[in-house]
Amino acid sequence: MNVFLGILIAYICGPFVRGPLHSPSSQGTLHTRRYFYVGGSYVKRGTSEIAHGQMYVEHLVPAKVTQNLPILFIHGNGMTGTNFLNTPDGRTGWADYFMGQGYEVYLVDQATRGRSVWQMGVDGNMTTFDTYMVESRMTATKKYNLWPQATLHTQWPGNGSVGDDIFDAFYYSLMPGFTDAVEASELMKAAGSKLIDNIGPAIVLTHSQSGYIGWVLGDARPKNVKAIIAIEPSGPPFQEAIFSTTPARAFGVTYIPITFTPPISTAEDLHPVAVSSSPNYTCYQQPRPARQLSNLVEIPVLVITSESGCHAVYDDCTVQFLAEAGVNVSHVRLEDLGIHGNGHMMFMEKNSLQIADQVLEKWICDTLKCQ
Repeated sequence: MNVFLGILIAYICGPFVRGPLHSPSSQGTLHTRRYFYVGGSYVKRGTSEIAHGQMYVEHLVPAKVTQNLPILFIHGNGMTGTNFLNTPDGRTGWADYFMGQGYEVYLVDQATRGRSVWQMGVDGNMTTFDTYMVESRMTATKKYNLWPQATLHTQWPGNGSVGDDIFDAFYYSLMPGFTDAVEASELMKAAGSKLIDNIGPAIVLTHSQSGYIGWVLGDARPKNVKAIIAIEPSGPPFQEAIFSTTPARAFGVTYIPITFTPPISTAEDLHPVAVSSSPNYTCYQQPRPARQLSNLVEIPVLVITSESGCHAVYDDCTVQFLAEAGVNVSHVRLEDLGIHGNGHMMFMEKNSLQIADQVLEKWICDTLKCQ
């Protein structure tokens, strides 16, 4: 029995996580795991009903919890909660790192994504990233050179292109995502708010597309969202950049209404104005004095930008919008800390644990007084 128990513990805890190359990784953190679903509603289907909008949640609890606040990780477009479990080359991920620091961790698959069901005829249209989009914007940006900083990308493991084992492992994990960001926002507001009601006060960590979900959840549950860490959040305000000039995020940093003071009736009340322009994008802001994001002003926010990702072009504009709207926002550019070569998927890159330790956890401890 003791031999069996030892084998079982070794299996649960590591010491190896098998990636696509079957290479050893750091030993994992002993923890328990459960899953559940939140949100959702029933809709008519013929003479009966089906459920839609429910969200899959994975709850990871380290053997020794030392921190008062759990961390809720919300992945970006085309992704799932697996983003944070381990890296495509088999190293431990951010979920494991933060459990090792004593945090409970919640990972979600956004509504209609992954293990959160998409219902045909009920939920909206979906789209899938092709390999060109992933290579050119995430894993092999130096090769395509679509924005000025793209050539600085050195931290992706492997060559970042189709046929490389690590790229293929990452690409095979991608999922279709909503084409309609308003619908995605509404579903995630409903399910995410119920999740935060369920778990209580928490730190919310977002990436890319889920950046706008972080602002929505902070606005909807300002008492329980104790901090927001936004990894290259959806932006810039009001309009897409670099790849198109399509209007987007009609409420500045969100697609659906959030609370402004003085109040607004419609998005047009924000009257965005161009404050700067470059060949890659135009930065739009509210006219001054800017309306305040009154439900977010008490929530500390950290925006993190990589050296080489496309957000290096325009995250300053997003941070300016938040700051002028009264948000207590700090902005870290990794290169300013001597952390070079990262791109948009920094939590999967070769120095991912350095970023978690020297940037994220340090800010949490400085801001929220971790244990």
